[in-house]
Amino acid sequence: MTDTPWTGDACSLVEAFRAGERSPSEELAATFAAIDASETNSVCFTDRDAARAAAESADVNLPFGGVPIGVKELDSVEGWPATHASVAFADDVAGFTDTKIERVRSAGAVLAAQTTASEFGGVNQTYTKLHGATRNPWNLERTPGGSSGGSAAGVIEGLFTLGTAGDGGGSIRIPGGFCGLVGLKSTFGRIPRGPKTGPGNLTVTPGAMTRSVRDTARWFDVSAGFDLHDPLTLPKAENWEAGLGSHAESLRGLRAAVVPEFAGSVVADETIQLVTEAAEWLIEAAGLARTDADFAVPKGGAMWSASGGVGLWDTVMERWPDCAGDLTSLMRAGVEATVANFDATSAVRAERARVEVNEGMAGLFEQADLVFCATNPDVAFGADSRLPSEFGGKPASPINNGALTIPSNIYGNPAISVPIGMSSDGLPVGLQILAPHFAEPLLLDLALKVEQDRPWPLVVPAS
Repeated sequence: MTDTPWTGDACSLVEAFRAGERSPSEELAATFAAIDASETNSVCFTDRDAARAAAESADVNLPFGGVPIGVKELDSVEGWPATHASVAFADDVAGFTDTKIERVRSAGAVLAAQTTASEFGGVNQTYTKLHGATRNPWNLERTPGGSSGGSAAGVIEGLFTLGTAGDGGGSIRIPGGFCGLVGLKSTFGRIPRGPKTGPGNLTVTPGAMTRSVRDTARWFDVSAGFDLHDPLTLPKAENWEAGLGSHAESLRGLRAAVVPEFAGSVVADETIQLVTEAAEWLIEAAGLARTDADFAVPKGGAMWSASGGVGLWDTVMERWPDCAGDLTSLMRAGVEATVANFDATSAVRAERARVEVNEGMAGLFEQADLVFCATNPDVAFGADSRLPSEFGGKPASPINNGALTIPSNIYGNPAISVPIGMSSDGLPVGLQILAPHFAEPLLLDLALKVEQDRPWPLVVPAS
């Protein structure tokens, strides 16, 4: 009998199922028991009867056959709550299932639980009026990040091996860095956002929170590829998992810039030290060529906020202003600013700002093939406190929390966060690597090199 959930990665769990060492039904029972005992508040809904039926009939020969997964609160599963992580939508129920979720379910995954997110995915702290604070398993006083904080916390705590995620300003990479997980934001369009995809926010890229590089690669094998319901999706790329480790020659000699304080961000000194050391080691280990590169930061934050404002408008306006009192103060301020300021002129200005960011990022990649920087400006901050305005003792605007990650969302290039060690206070630190469009195979191979030579804990060690 399985008493506790699997502490390896999802791929090895499938291997254990196929070898008869564990069964999907026993694994699911252990998952639900762990969810019930958890103190992280990372799960907000469980679909136990449907999940048990799926586990009992699971085909373990499928890529994720029998693996229980968490589904982010902002993703849609028919019949599940469709809350947008907001009290204003607490009673809504989803009428359809996202294409990416259907693909993963068709690959054998068991949809076990819905994981908490930040309200409308708006900030990198998973704290809402609807569910309260979600907590980082490494330190329950700290946040796992956001908006995919519940998925990240559940995976690193050991509740389930995989959780769906999405990255519109760093919401895969930021929790990955705070929790010690692999977090790949792929080239925009790799994984469909539909069905019912609006023009809305062109920065959001779906993905997953995973414990290993091969889990990430398998996830993309299963979920990526063109979808008729999302005309901006890219053609399917093959061999994400099969190609792991095969790009050493392609990497050798590529120009690599180390910019811990990328995009003008303010970064804690200890984070700079850890990121720089790891980047320099990886450059030598992979045979890269160190170079310098400059990225002049345009007013990309305004463009990102305006683009996000379109999504907020579309989501909230049908209930505004009746729902105003139900929103967190930060989201209410954001919506009110959108109502007051977003018009055709601001939309045009936002698109001009997008062009400036795109040109700046293109110029960056003309100077360097890869860019190494911090994932987060500091380690995880408080779970239920205000967004920090100080990073390692250095003052900065709260916008600094996403300064390292947002440019890749605007430009649409891939970027990955990989764990590189622990801070002096025992919290994970992530190294972020940026590459031009369609270069995910190179990023995965670099992450694999780190994983093989400097392995990280797959779950938080038992105390």
